[in-house]
Amino acid sequence: MRHLVTVALLGVAVIHLLPVVGVTGRLRALYGLGELDAQVELLLRHRAVLFGLLGACCAWAAFEPGLQTPALVAGLVSTLSFLLLAHGAPLNAALTRVHRVDVVALVLVLVGLVARWRVERR
Repeated sequence: MRHLVTVALLGVAVIHLLPVVGVTGRLRALYGLGELDAQVELLLRHRAVLFGLLGACCAWAAFEPGLQTPALVAGLVSTLSFLLLAHGAPLNAALTRVHRVDVVALVLVLVGLVARWRVERR
């Protein structure tokens, strides 16, 4: 079970690290957006930095048992919030891909939380 938590956290880390390319200005391609207002671009780049931090925390937690539950909960909040906000919203092809990846991340987080709970019960 311990290894399952590690694998789940590493998967969640990779998924949350993917948007970091947005910091370098690849936001339009990443999200399938047209021309961006400077303020919106700034907010999206900041979002990419925050995802990078969450991804780094999940990667660190994969090998630090004391951080695993908080990292998984943070991943759950991040992933579930997007899925709930996107529910029923019109999504372009790029955001549909993001939605699908977040569903995978949600499954990984839930698997990680259940595995972590079982490890702690022993």
